[in-house]
Amino acid sequence: QVQLVESGGGLVQPGGSLRLSCAASGSIFKITTMGWYRQAPGKQREWVADITSGGSSYYADSIKGRFAISRDNAKNTTYLQMNRLQPVDTAVYYCNAAIWKHGDYGTYDYWGQGAQVTVSS
Repeated sequence: QVQLVESGGGLVQPGGSLRLSCAASGSIFKITTMGWYRQAPGKQREWVADITSGGSSYYADSIKGRFAISRDNAKNTTYLQMNRLQPVDTAVYYCNAAIWKHGDYGTYDYWGQGAQVTVSS
């Protein structure tokens, strides 16, 4: 089995920073794209950022210039550095990864359990 475990959420004041981590474990052959989504109360889940295995990154306009995605391929881990956080960034943040397990014939999407990020004074 494959598991994505997130960490690093919490409460932060407006203008502050947080870093989320997401580690994949299990019978992994390779991971292609890793990324982050978020879901605010009463809203649909929205895409935040992606990073390819080669390190190319992509961002939603709403967070561009404030958030940075990175990954450590040796650790099967992706990070989301969030700076200049605002109350509108309050949401549950979910890690997503396209993972090829040993014995499979392609990649499948896996999700983390979610990490709460609350931005409030």
